[in-house]
Amino acid sequence: QVQLVESGGGLVQPGGSLRLSCTVSLDIANIWEMGWYRQAPGKQREFVATLRSDIITDYADFVNGRFTISRDNAKNTVDLQMNSLKPDDTAVYYCNVRPFRFASSNYWGQGTQVTVSS
Repeated sequence: QVQLVESGGGLVQPGGSLRLSCTVSLDIANIWEMGWYRQAPGKQREFVATLRSDIITDYADFVNGRFTISRDNAKNTVDLQMNSLKPDDTAVYYCNVRPFRFASSNYWGQGTQVTVSS
């Protein structure tokens, strides 16, 4: 079974930065897609960013250039660098991995809390 473990969440002031990391229990060099999603209290889980085939990125509109998704194949991690954080970014952030393009396998981590408040 694929295991995903997120880390790096915490409390920051508006305008601050955090770097989230997700460690995946397989060789991520050849997986199809990985990404980050978030869920705020009372809200549905929403897309934040994805990285496909190591080179193709996609970001939600609200990111507006503030976040960067990346991967480290040597460490089997996918990271999300978040800058210029806003209170509306407060949510539990979840790592997601879809190993194969034409198979339905889909895995989630346990989530890490990000709180942006003054």
